[in-house]
Amino acid sequence: MESSPVRNRLLLLTAAVLFSTGGAALKAVTLNAWQIASFRSGIAAVVLIAVIPEARRGWSWRMVFVAAAYAATLLTFVLANRLTTAANAIFLQSTAPLYLLLLSPLLLHEPIRRADVVYMIAVLGGISLFMMGTQPALATAPNPQRGNAIALSSGVTYAFMLAGLRWLEKYGKSATGLAAATLGNILAFVCALPMALPVHGGSAMDVVVLLYLGIFQIGLAYFCLTRAIRHIPGLEATTLLMIEPALNPVWSWLVHGERPGALPITGGAVIIVASLLNTWRRARQEGRRGIPPPAQ
Repeated sequence: MESSPVRNRLLLLTAAVLFSTGGAALKAVTLNAWQIASFRSGIAAVVLIAVIPEARRGWSWRMVFVAAAYAATLLTFVLANRLTTAANAIFLQSTAPLYLLLLSPLLLHEPIRRADVVYMIAVLGGISLFMMGTQPALATAPNPQRGNAIALSSGVTYAFMLAGLRWLEKYGKSATGLAAATLGNILAFVCALPMALPVHGGSAMDVVVLLYLGIFQIGLAYFCLTRAIRHIPGLEATTLLMIEPALNPVWSWLVHGERPGALPITGGAVIIVASLLNTWRRARQEGRRGIPPPAQ
C-alpha cells in the first residue's frame, strides 16, 4: 500500500512537537538532573526496544561511538536545561552543525566549502549574543552561565553524534541509527545511575512526568519519526523538524513563565535560520536525504 504523504507529514510534525516539550517537562520534575537523565533514558530504552522493531536490529560494534556521543548529548542536555533557560539550552545545542562542518574533513573526508564559512560566521555571531551581558537567574534557570557552557558542550557531542550517523550511513553496513540511539539511551541510563542513587523525596507527579518523557517525548516521537522519515525528502524533513527548537521555549514560557532575554532569543533565531539555510544549500548541492536528529 502506498504511504499517505499527508499522514507522513503529520507523523513528522507530531514527532517534532513531542521533541519540543522536553525542556518544559524536564523543568517540571523535582528530582535532580542526574536522576532525571538516568530514569528518562532507562524508560525510553525499554519503550524503543519494545515498540520499534528497527531498534532491535543491526546492533554492531560500529555503532558504539555514535551511541556514546548520543548518551553524552542526552546527559548534557538535561544538565543544561536544569541550569539555564530552555531557549538557551536548545539554541546553543543547535550550534552542532557548526562543529560538524569542522569535523567533516577529519572524520568524513568532506571538505569545507567557501559558502560554509559564511554559515560559520553567522553561527558564531549568534553564539556571541548569548555571551553579551549578564543573564539574571530565574527559578527555572538558577545558573544561566554554567548552563550555557554545558549547552555548548551538548552541541559538540551532538555534532559527534551526527558525524557518527553519517559514518554509519557510509560504512556501517547493517548498523542503524535507531539502534545506536537505543544503545545511547541505555548508556545514558547506566552512566547517570551512580549519581542518581539513592533517591530521596520525589512525588507521584515526578513519576508521571518521567513516564511521559520516556514513553512519549522520546519513544512515541521516535516511532512517528521512523515511520515518516523514509517517505519525506531530507530537506523538507529537516525543515519540519526545526519546529522543535522553535517551540521548545514556548512550552517553557507557557508552563513555567520562563522568559529568556532578548539577546539569547535573537542569537537563537540567527543560529536556527543560518542552520536551516545552510542545510537547504547543501541538500540542493548534494541531493542527499537528511539524517533525522536524535530526540532530546
